[in-house]
Amino acid sequence: MSLVEELKSAVTPRAALLVVGVFALQLLFIASYVGALHNPKPKDVPFGVVAPQQVSAQLLSRLERLPGEPLDPRTVADEAEARKQIMNRDIDGALVVNPGGTTDTLLVASGGGTVLSSALDTLFTRVEGANRRTVRTVDIAPASRQDFDGLSAFYLVVGWCVGGYICAAILAISAGSRPANRERAIIRLGVLALYSVLGGLGGAVIVGPILGALPGSVAALWGLGALVVFAVGAATLALQSVFGIVGIGLAILLIVVAGNPSAGGAFPLPMLPPFWNAIGPALPPGAGTWAARSIAYFKGNDVTGSLLVLSVWAVVGSVITLVMSSLKRTPESERIAGEVGEVGGAGRITP
Repeated sequence: MSLVEELKSAVTPRAALLVVGVFALQLLFIASYVGALHNPKPKDVPFGVVAPQQVSAQLLSRLERLPGEPLDPRTVADEAEARKQIMNRDIDGALVVNPGGTTDTLLVASGGGTVLSSALDTLFTRVEGANRRTVRTVDIAPASRQDFDGLSAFYLVVGWCVGGYICAAILAISAGSRPANRERAIIRLGVLALYSVLGGLGGAVIVGPILGALPGSVAALWGLGALVVFAVGAATLALQSVFGIVGIGLAILLIVVAGNPSAGGAFPLPMLPPFWNAIGPALPPGAGTWAARSIAYFKGNDVTGSLLVLSVWAVVGSVITLVMSSLKRTPESERIAGEVGEVGGAGRITP
């Protein structure tokens, strides 16, 4: 065979297309991570201002006009209300103005992301200094000392997501990307559910009792982990049932390429560019990271939206998997076997 013939034999058109797809995935990975994380700046951070009425309007106006629009300020009645809103995750910080002195109080919550709380501290040190005032920073929901930069929740969710799509991929690779029938689809979803329960428990125990990286309820983190793993796994099974082996690549595109840099892990959502800020909460890594931090540091507040997002991924993925398995009633392998049997039977002599 000539070199060209050998090349055609060794690299099929299907393999060539898959290689092109992997190349595109590689470039998208670089573009997504670098695009999201190369130049983090606070933008429209929900922020409260507690000040006397005669000062509040002027201060709000000044904060709204800061270069780059880092803040989305709003008036808050008093310090107690500001603390409540921060713990409910309605705002990310607040400035409590002291009308009788020159030292104001900045309330932050590093449990929601230490980079953001540090950015607010730096910003208000400069703003207050320009007005010949000083600022005292109070962290009302501090990240654990074992949780460097508040990243443990993010890495925990990334681990759960990796387990979800790898489990689904193995189930597909071992017995065909598309379930042969509805019963096999149900079995795959059942195996995935069992794996999700065990994976959720394992992650919660590792970051809690074993490493002490995250405070909060182990049971709540266990439940969240089971939902994250199952949501990602079900979505991967659905993509495989529709697109075949290419579905694994699409799952990686959604979860790893788009989901991880937009999850608010390394940099909280207000510090991400608009595109990643917009898609992050709708993808499993972002929803999972938000919920994990809420459980660990904010008494479980404001997790409903994230749990609904994960539930939608889980339910829609399961439904698509079951529907596609129902449409494909006769597996290719069984059809070929049947044809072989018919040929063999035609050659027999029946006594």
